[in-house]
Amino acid sequence: MLKELKILKSHGTQYVKNLRTQNVSGLFRGRPVISDTLSRDEINEIASLCPVHAIDKETGSMDLGKCVFCKECAFRKPDKIRFTNDYRIATNIREALIIKPGQEGPVRMEEDRIRQEIRKLFKGALKLRQVSAGGDNSCEWELNAAGNVNFDMGRYGIEFVASPRHADGIVVTGPITQNMARPLQLCYDAVPYPKIIILAGTDAISGGLFENSPAVDRSFLNQYEVDLYVPGNPVHPLTFINGLLDLTGKRKTP
Repeated sequence: MLKELKILKSHGTQYVKNLRTQNVSGLFRGRPVISDTLSRDEINEIASLCPVHAIDKETGSMDLGKCVFCKECAFRKPDKIRFTNDYRIATNIREALIIKPGQEGPVRMEEDRIRQEIRKLFKGALKLRQVSAGGDNSCEWELNAAGNVNFDMGRYGIEFVASPRHADGIVVTGPITQNMARPLQLCYDAVPYPKIIILAGTDAISGGLFENSPAVDRSFLNQYEVDLYVPGNPVHPLTFINGLLDLTGKRKTP
């Protein structure tokens, strides 16, 4: 036993102590900052580069719900566009994901738009069923990482469960392909009320690169209100966990 304890001590602290304030590498591509001095020609130039049309041709605004964080626009105009390492970019308002030129403030929740039952029932514990609706497994891997020894979202009572009947909501990844549209609906129907919907990743939020594909059926999203949008390509565990903490109103760090 003493030998095993010595080994554990030699590993040091592996978990992230404070997921709210944890620093990440400067290479991380998080919330972008766009200069308000972009000319019309520069806007057209960077808009034409974007593979998912995330940059508005009229205003130069960038939609994080569409952005794949390829950074091609920043490579072309490094003096006008930069990606910060701010990973707290999840929100409950779709329009809040649109970053305008000159906007310096963080992306945050709109508190008065959060359903009261979410704060009342899920502040202490939240069980989620993840549905890969045509995903490429990148977001799925990152969501798995959110529960590992480093990030350990289970310390907040947040866990993924195997059955939708044991869940409080669903986390959708992938663009929602036709062959997953029905299973997604069945999964959602099996979750007891009140239930929440979380879209994790660019593909889930907008369809991403597959937005106009005939193999995609996103009609499910036309029927229900989404409670949380978590942008990223793929989603970072810190973005996902902080989004859930903001949504449920959990402030204290264990």
